[in-house]
Amino acid sequence: MIRYYEATGLIPAASRTDAGYRNYTENDVHVLRFVRRARDLGFSVAEIDGLLQLWRNRRRRSADVKRIALGHIEDLRQRIADMQEMAGTLQQLVMGCSGDDRPDCPILADLEQPSAAAAGEPKRRRGAVDEPGVRKRKTPRR
Repeated sequence: MIRYYEATGLIPAASRTDAGYRNYTENDVHVLRFVRRARDLGFSVAEIDGLLQLWRNRRRRSADVKRIALGHIEDLRQRIADMQEMAGTLQQLVMGCSGDDRPDCPILADLEQPSAAAAGEPKRRRGAVDEPGVRKRKTPRR
């Protein structure tokens, strides 16, 4: 992940020893811990980028940080609701399946049907794209 974070510009590339090993300063480790904690809380890389910018900006407004966190809570709650809906649907399908030696299976029959999203009912997901090639940012860069 560290290489990915460096490649995307989330963190600067670490200095290297003559043997090619990464050499991290105390500050680098602090930033990596920040990123890791944010990832543990489920923030996206784009959200972490915004949080890092705010963290580094001593003139930041805590209201900006709170707005990002509240938006993330909303996203998490929506994802939880989506997963609960998926689990409920799967539970119904499992209850309808006899689970015996016969080939008929309502789970497979359901999976071969078009999904709601494919039928024209798109669900909004975190990082969804509204226009081709344009990703909506939740927080403006400062």
